[in-house]
Amino acid sequence: MEIQVLGPLSADVNGISIVPTAGKPRQILALLAFYPGRVMPVPTLMEEIWGTEMPQSAMTTMQTYILQLRRRLGTAMGPDAPGRAKEVLATRHGGYLLQVPPESVDVHRYEQLVTAGQAAFEEARDDRAADLFRDALALWQGPALVDVRVGPVLEIEVMRLEESRLGTVERRIDADLRLGRHAELIAELTDLIARHPQHEGLHSQAMVALYRSGRQATALDVYRRLRGRLIEELGVEPSPQLQRLHQAMLTVDPALDVICGPRRTSTFNLYAA
Repeated sequence: MEIQVLGPLSADVNGISIVPTAGKPRQILALLAFYPGRVMPVPTLMEEIWGTEMPQSAMTTMQTYILQLRRRLGTAMGPDAPGRAKEVLATRHGGYLLQVPPESVDVHRYEQLVTAGQAAFEEARDDRAADLFRDALALWQGPALVDVRVGPVLEIEVMRLEESRLGTVERRIDADLRLGRHAELIAELTDLIARHPQHEGLHSQAMVALYRSGRQATALDVYRRLRGRLIEELGVEPSPQLQRLHQAMLTVDPALDVICGPRRTSTFNLYAA
């Protein structure tokens, strides 16, 4: 079985999709896919589907949805695997579990690559870190579960994943900046700060990429516009790290050069206290 949640929901067995068209069974399949090999309690599944307004027939309806998923599994597995659907989508005391290897679900491969990338980043193996982060991000086919109506449980998972995705983009850019790829990053960072207008980490990366590309005035303008936005919309000044980065650019601090900067820190923390 191959399952994808980093984009539209996809689940194939022997090349045959088992994703139901109905909304609630899709939610069940998606939630089980996040926890392969682990029992998902029935109350959690019910909360995802109905929130706080559960019908009296909730348990019976839940069992019907599980039966529908097993039928789709059985059809995809074929007549040579009788009863296997109940083993793959298994009933356990108090819940259900999807018995598939974690690596068959894209989110788990993504998280493994991110963990390996972070380890390489902290060891200053920047080429390796950048490659691992790129491989992790390449697994994304759009917003997580973009075609699933998520309830309160899946909503938390989707928010967590989207935050992780943005953080992985940041770390990949950090590695690329440490490798001296600043000029190639300017277009990407210009797009990112437009999409995330209050994100200080991305703005610090844009400033450094511009500065190292000989565009000091543009880098300072990025700071000026961010500061104005933070004051106007939130009533706060930029963080001390960003203020010190700005000052370093004004004084042409040699530590900003790619060959001089610290090798085991993020761009945002170049001037952390």
